[in-house]
Amino acid sequence: MKTKILLSLFVSFMSMSLFSQNPNFHIYLCFGQSNMEGSAEIEACDLNVDGRFQVMASADCQQNGRQTGTWYAAIPPLSQCYVGLSPADYFGRTMVANLPDSITVGVISVAIGGCDIRLFDKDIYKDYLNTYPESWFQNKIKSYGGNPYERLISLAKKAQKEGVIKGILLHQGETNTGDEQWPQYVKKIYENILSDLSLEPESVPLLAGEVVGDEQKGLCAAMNPIINQLPQVIPTAHVIESSGCPVRDDHIHFNSEGVRKLGRRYAFTMLSLLGIL
Repeated sequence: MKTKILLSLFVSFMSMSLFSQNPNFHIYLCFGQSNMEGSAEIEACDLNVDGRFQVMASADCQQNGRQTGTWYAAIPPLSQCYVGLSPADYFGRTMVANLPDSITVGVISVAIGGCDIRLFDKDIYKDYLNTYPESWFQNKIKSYGGNPYERLISLAKKAQKEGVIKGILLHQGETNTGDEQWPQYVKKIYENILSDLSLEPESVPLLAGEVVGDEQKGLCAAMNPIINQLPQVIPTAHVIESSGCPVRDDHIHFNSEGVRKLGRRYAFTMLSLLGIL
């Protein structure tokens, strides 16, 4: 009798858990450095957002009243306080514009300007906490509780109770320019994310964007050939081209127009993978 009662309770619990998860709530994890964090100016046209595009706050922000782990309308900035527009902004907008009205898109963005990709390696991240000793970098780390990878995973686990993780967006590489091991670093992080969240690679592709390229006189353009090796290392990875995306005067960051264009390219790739386009 006791066994039957326990079994009945387990079945009820599982039913409640499945019922609470909305298959029409599509969630995307975003990580990287400054371009993904949001380095472009937020303009008036960026402030109107479809309510079907949501962001889970990844850090507390008194500026806009957001609290970590809570969903909000995806009005930029999407990662930390005092940053700007990112590819994730126009990725989400483009997704909801092309998906059925029944589907909501949510993003979780944990990104840190200037970070080495290995800051997201859960085994060695402490070796990269002082990539820049300056307060601006250290404060960003602190806003994520000292461990950006753990913050991303903990929020993703919370989000999984409400929706389904459909993909991972990455924009990083400037700090690792010239490092031929970068694809392997990314592979380990991607596999850790999948394992820690019990996800299958075929259901959760990795979309990685190029940095500012040669035709835009990109200071880190030498990284793009390395980024383009990623699909050879990760079969479910897809590279998003940056050519033709306007940039800022520093030739490292995309400007507002460039960020919008790049974000739409992330979305068009994902929509194609979903069989929408």
